Amino acid sequence: MSSWQDGLLGFAAGLLISIVTSPVGVSGAVFLLPVQLSVLHVPSPAVTPTNLLFNVVSGPGALARYRRNGQLTGPLARLLIAGTVPGVILGAVIRVFAIPGPQVFRLVAAAVLLPLGLWLCARALRPGTADRPPLPRQTILGLSTVTGVIGGIYGIGGGSLLGPMLAGRGTPMSQIAPAALASTFVTSIVGAGTYGILALTTSGDIAPHWFLGLLCGAGGLLGGYLGARLQPRLPERTLRLLLGVLATALAVFYLIQGLQPARTGAGVEVSSPVTLLSQYA
Repeated sequence: MSSWQDGLLGFAAGLLISIVTSPVGVSGAVFLLPVQLSVLHVPSPAVTPTNLLFNVVSGPGALARYRRNGQLTGPLARLLIAGTVPGVILGAVIRVFAIPGPQVFRLVAAAVLLPLGLWLCARALRPGTADRPPLPRQTILGLSTVTGVIGGIYGIGGGSLLGPMLAGRGTPMSQIAPAALASTFVTSIVGAGTYGILALTTSGDIAPHWFLGLLCGAGGLLGGYLGARLQPRLPERTLRLLLGVLATALAVFYLIQGLQPARTGAGVEVSSPVTLLSQYA
């Protein structure tokens, strides 16, 4: 497949994924990852900064629409950004030096996607369940820092992981979606910059794939705007259930792949992170 075919495929994937994910404030990078790894063959760990680049380019589309709707006001976005920004820097460092290999990376991806998917499904299938009291500011700040670390490792910004938890504690989706996407946008800029600095001082394929990241992001830019525009007209329960099923299926897929040992020659060998990193040097 030529580079332009890869680019067009990435554009289409970013467009379609963002149309579905932006109404609920979930980063399209979560579901773009398997396309990057399995179809476009972006190597690990370069796939993480490439996904962060996608968030940077695609984010303004949905945010512009939410701002036009008057949904970017309020303190929630600032609170999420205050926690996820330092977290994503730490996550980027961990991703490069501690979790470089694709096999370990798939296990981390499964650990992130599985609870996210199950939570979305549970909330969609029990719409009448009473919400718990809203989380205090200190708890939201702490959770946003933790999810920022996960986002820096996984390449999803971090803010979108907090969406389901906030929704389960009574925060309206009209507040969660723009706040989570704003947090994802800001932390992705910081995360991509961190990976760029690490690429100057570390061997290996760490820098983002600019061509694919920009074209995927261009599709996400348009898709995010359309999705945010459609949010008032789309049934929230159906969207959450769809995202939950997709996230759970991807988690199971990566869990199976991650648990399979690396094969070399006639025997079976489990590669260490250092060995896996050397494959990309």
